[in-house]
Amino acid sequence: MEHQHCTCEADFQGHGLVDCITNALDARDPYTGNHSRRVSDMACLLCRYLGLSNEETQQVHIAAHLHDIGKIGIPDAILRKPDRLTHQEWSVMKDHTKIGAEILCESPGFEEIAQMVLHHHERYDGRGYPDNSELDYIPLGARIIAVCDSIDAMASARAYRHALPLDTCRNEIEKGIGTMYDPQVAMTALAHWEELTALYREEKEEE
Repeated sequence: MEHQHCTCEADFQGHGLVDCITNALDARDPYTGNHSRRVSDMACLLCRYLGLSNEETQQVHIAAHLHDIGKIGIPDAILRKPDRLTHQEWSVMKDHTKIGAEILCESPGFEEIAQMVLHHHERYDGRGYPDNSELDYIPLGARIIAVCDSIDAMASARAYRHALPLDTCRNEIEKGIGTMYDPQVAMTALAHWEELTALYREEKEEE
């Protein structure tokens, strides 16, 4: 199945800014920039499957593009470390959600996007970060990004491990329903799994 790219960015007035920021991410850490593009494509599709409006889809798509922008403020020794992070390093890495939200709040019109970026590592059961937020305080866009972010993190190779098989990724998303992930969002992702993960199969075929 051919991978579908999101087309909603063409209508977004601030997309030039988003491209500049994404290019800055690529210059700092190519993995982060490419990861954000894949997450934003999946998030756009997932919004469509959830029945969100064009305006809502646009907002989530841009937030997904920018969800890791706060990593610009994380030291290279941690951001580009080839091994697993220590507990202390991981504590520093977690600050990227707050840094990203602070950056985006400086731009008029990005307030809702900043909230999605701030909360995209919150969990459905309230055990995420940075605020251990209860469900009512987690924007729907952040819940959508959380699922797509997890899929790409598992399906992509890291310096310390190979990419996980897509069946394994699917099982992990399914296991996280109601704890890590919003059930409606995760179940919709599973219902459209082939479409959401087509990109990774295409990459395998090209190897």
